[in-house]
Amino acid sequence: MPSLKDQRKRITSVKSTRKIMQAMKMVAASKLRRAQEAAEAARPYAARMERMIATLAGAVADKASAPPLLAGTGKDAVHLVIVATADRGLCGGFNTSIVRGARRHIRGLLEAGKTVKILCLGRKGRDMLKREFADKIVASYDFAGIKRMSFDFAQPVAAKVIELFERGEIDVCDLFFNRFKSVIAQVLTRQRLIPAEVPEVKDGDAKTFFEFEPGEPEILADLLPRNLAIQIYRALLENAASEQGARMTAMDNATRNAADMVDRLTIRMNRARQAIITKELIEIISGAEAV
Repeated sequence: MPSLKDQRKRITSVKSTRKIMQAMKMVAASKLRRAQEAAEAARPYAARMERMIATLAGAVADKASAPPLLAGTGKDAVHLVIVATADRGLCGGFNTSIVRGARRHIRGLLEAGKTVKILCLGRKGRDMLKREFADKIVASYDFAGIKRMSFDFAQPVAAKVIELFERGEIDVCDLFFNRFKSVIAQVLTRQRLIPAEVPEVKDGDAKTFFEFEPGEPEILADLLPRNLAIQIYRALLENAASEQGARMTAMDNATRNAADMVDRLTIRMNRARQAIITKELIEIISGAEAV
């Protein structure tokens, strides 16, 4: 059984750890507000971009003039899987949920006889995936130390994806990330980037009222690469907000668990101290009776 001194040291250690976790919770709460505002501000722009592409694509989707990023290569042999995670841990199951969904998708593609390539955004995803798919990782981007995510970080990633596509090295591209829903809830999302997903155009949308000059194929050729970067940027912002929300929740739970542990250790120490005092009293009384 540990001595009283050892138990006091452990209680002091747990209390110190609890203070650190409380501080991390407060920092995450502070960062969460800014990250959430950025993610929510990017959603309308990204949604409007998708709507505009859907409007333009309605006129060229079935024509040979459709841009390659919209029509694809016509094959389904080589898949690029972009896995967006965080660079740091201590955020609950945030990273694990993304990697688990991506790993399940990758295994399904391999079982179907497809060729898979992986592009990692974030150090944690790369570290977890390289244990099983190290030979399939073609590129990795870290964002450690970045205080605020900007569009400049999404452009090199989009350029890399377009380069692989134009070389004929990939046919399909999917993006995995966590969409921010609330502090305690993040939604695992898989988004098809190539060929671009075209939502249905409802009656009353821009296609009904506008004619485009130059033609739709020319506009799409310029708009689709930009849309690819925007969708990646939105995923990075959603991930940033989800990460801080998950970290805030994880640190709150850890702080509560540390408090419960301190209570249990204190009770155990008091019982041990009481047992020692009782034993000493018995020895004193027994010695006095013996005299």
